Amino acid sequence: MAARKKQAQDLDAYSPLEAYCIGLHEYYKGLRKAGFSIEICMALLMDKGSYPDWLLPKPVTFNPNNPDHTPYEDDED
Repeated sequence: MAARKKQAQDLDAYSPLEAYCIGLHEYYKGLRKAGFSIEICMALLMDKGSYPDWLLPKPVTFNPNNPDHTPYEDDED
């Protein structure tokens, strides 16, 4: 019997909270796979300074002048 493959999920389908939680879960699994104890993993998860820059999604800030978050074009003089 062949193993089933999981379908890849579109990352845009996740809410910011879900994306954050997925990042934390992947960080925990990586720490455990690297051999860290559960206690050390939990300590690192509670210390936000230990997270790599690329691990969690960047928060989107709301700008009332640009509600769809499109990048601004440079003005040409």
